[in-house]
Amino acid sequence: MVEKKTLISQEVEIPIGSVSLEGSLHIPPEAKGIVLFAHGSGSSRHSPRNQLVANFLHDNQLGTLLFDLLTPEEDITDQVTHELRFNIPLLAERLLAATEWIEKHPDTHRFSVGYFGASTGAAAALIAAAELGPKISAVVSRGGRPDLAGHVLHKVQSPTLLIVGGSDFGVIELNQSSFDLLECKKKIEIVPGATHLFDEPGTLEEVGRMASIWFSDNL
Repeated sequence: MVEKKTLISQEVEIPIGSVSLEGSLHIPPEAKGIVLFAHGSGSSRHSPRNQLVANFLHDNQLGTLLFDLLTPEEDITDQVTHELRFNIPLLAERLLAATEWIEKHPDTHRFSVGYFGASTGAAAALIAAAELGPKISAVVSRGGRPDLAGHVLHKVQSPTLLIVGGSDFGVIELNQSSFDLLECKKKIEIVPGATHLFDEPGTLEEVGRMASIWFSDNL
């Protein structure tokens, strides 16, 4: 008898050292891979932007883990100091721990893994990908700061897509210079008229479409 595959959608807790991070795990019935989201400055797993992109991935039979890189207490502190969101080594360390959790979880251990990073989370994703090598099948950065991972960009083996808003001046140049340092399969996409948060009508949907294609092709 063929095992019937079912939808998995649940809130999870990921123990990392002395803290526990909250996450939302969603696995479509015919999932062919899973994407971990590393969000950016002041964001969370409840971010409408992340949720929209995640829904595009679900429609393309890709699972997602949206999780908070900071604890609620750390997030309250960071809202004032803005220090932790730029602590890229800490964010990368937690993404690595979440990846290990995915590799051991009975519902997800069989899947290939990708990273979707936004803003400073993109740097954390690239650092983690550089450390894990072929274990990470693909990386997508949205409005990211890959330059903050500049010292390891040449070590990234995962196929990497950089998506930048056409009106995100300054960040475009940072992505272009980072793109030149990548030695893996790579692509850069500019979304016309989009600013840093892709708030303009239709621009975030374009991100979801691009990310879905990249992950579907590489996971």
